[in-house]
Amino acid sequence: MDQEFFRAVLPSKVTEVEGCIQMYEEMHRLKGKEGLRQWQEQQEQMVRAVYDLASEQLKRFDELKELKQHQEFQDLQEVMEKSSKEAQGQQEKLKEEHRHRAKVLNLKLREAEQQRQRQEELERQRKEEGQERLRRLYSIQEEVLQLNQQIDPNYKHKDLPRIDLSAYSNRGNQICGLVSGLIRTTSEKGFPTQADVANTERALQEMRGLISSMQQEIAAAVEEKRRREEEEAKQKQKELLKKEQTKAQTPTPAQQAGGKQQKEGLQVKAEESTMQWYQQLQDAADCLFVLQVKKIKTDLQKAATIPVSQISRIAGSQLREIFDKINNLLSGKTVQSGGRSVSVTQHPQGLDFVYYKLAEKFVNQGEEEVASHRDAAFPIAVVASGIWEMHPRVGDLFLAHLHRKCPYAVPFYPALKEGTSMEEYQRMLGYQVKDSKVEEQDHFLKRMSGMIRLYAAIIQLRWPYGNKQGPHPHGLHYGWRWLAQMLNMEPLADVTATLLYDFLEVCGNALMKQYQAQFWKILLLIRDDYCPRIEAITSSGQMGSLMRFKQFLEGCLQQKEIPLPKGTLQSSFWRS
Repeated sequence: MDQEFFRAVLPSKVTEVEGCIQMYEEMHRLKGKEGLRQWQEQQEQMVRAVYDLASEQLKRFDELKELKQHQEFQDLQEVMEKSSKEAQGQQEKLKEEHRHRAKVLNLKLREAEQQRQRQEELERQRKEEGQERLRRLYSIQEEVLQLNQQIDPNYKHKDLPRIDLSAYSNRGNQICGLVSGLIRTTSEKGFPTQADVANTERALQEMRGLISSMQQEIAAAVEEKRRREEEEAKQKQKELLKKEQTKAQTPTPAQQAGGKQQKEGLQVKAEESTMQWYQQLQDAADCLFVLQVKKIKTDLQKAATIPVSQISRIAGSQLREIFDKINNLLSGKTVQSGGRSVSVTQHPQGLDFVYYKLAEKFVNQGEEEVASHRDAAFPIAVVASGIWEMHPRVGDLFLAHLHRKCPYAVPFYPALKEGTSMEEYQRMLGYQVKDSKVEEQDHFLKRMSGMIRLYAAIIQLRWPYGNKQGPHPHGLHYGWRWLAQMLNMEPLADVTATLLYDFLEVCGNALMKQYQAQFWKILLLIRDDYCPRIEAITSSGQMGSLMRFKQFLEGCLQQKEIPLPKGTLQSSFWRS
């Protein structure tokens, strides 16, 4: 029964219990859901609180950052203002320093300007004084030259036909040379000094004294002649033998003057035979030029002169080609020049014209090419020598052109004649004068050296392929004669030492081998007697050429040998 009751009652309880359980679960779920909602709300509140807190903190941070930036800006602005003030202060300081320096500089500029003005004034005064001294030098030179014209070495007095004034002429020419050399030297270095004027005035006084002495000697000689004639008139009744003895015992003034000349001076003019030879060459050249001046043929001139311009030391074969081309032209053969066929037979006077222009070109090469390149003397000289040997007329015209441009190659010192202008006289001496301006002394000496070197090379060289076996057409004996005549003439400052050095340097070795002991005697004579003469007329500013020449002489005399000249054509050259 109990079991049955239990069975009857139990399901309802179970159901009730299950219902309670479900209610509890539902309540618990609702409660949990409510708790979850509350928790979510709390979390949301917390999140909102944290967000709000973060927002506030961010605002504070931004405010702090803005404040910091503002403070930094303020600090930077203060620093900039401070720097600006310092810069302004520095700028004011620099302005003050600049004003001070400008003031000092202006003072210095004023002082410099005053100094410049003083210097300009001094320079102007110096130039005026220098120009005045230069004018004084020129007036002295003019007077010296005019006085020198009064001394004629060939002077013949109608009552004293044998009187000899060459000693006075020698000294007069020396004084003229001294004055001219002094003026050239002072012109090159600027204005003359008072010492230069004093030297030229002393030279003028000496020239005046020389003229006075000459006039006194002439007057004394005339008086002596007059007295002698009176004595002869008184003794005309005496025997002829007695008169002749009286004449023989009384030396004439001309003899006295001649003895004085032999002791004290050298000749100033070239030997008569040399002057005749010189004049014959000049006359022949002048005649030929007059004939040709209206008949110039450009093709012939180019054919004659261009090969000469091509002469060089490159190779012997090239030199031979040039020689053959010139020789063929002179031999009447047709040659090519500038793409055209040319022959001297195309014109009746063609050969004479080519002779003239070819000789002139050889001299021009000495004046220009050899003057600039001394080694060039030998290839030009060997071609000129060969042409001279085969065509002697070229040699004569070469000498005529050479003597005209370089009278010292004769040797010949032209004298200033009455009526001759100074420009023309300078040209006669070999100077180039352009627009009334005479070339500088160094350029003049360089040209003279080039021509003398070419001449010295020609007299010792022969064309190696020549067929003639005769003597050289103008050999070493002409060089020996030139050297002897140079030493018999009064030296010229600067010129004589330069030309003797160039001549002996080029052909001294050949002269030494040819004349041996005689040559060494000549060198000793030059060193001991002639060099002191050159030194006596040479100013301190012109000593360079003389010192070089003396050193050359001393070296040769010590070594007893004249070295071969630089640039000599060796046998190997002709195989090239």
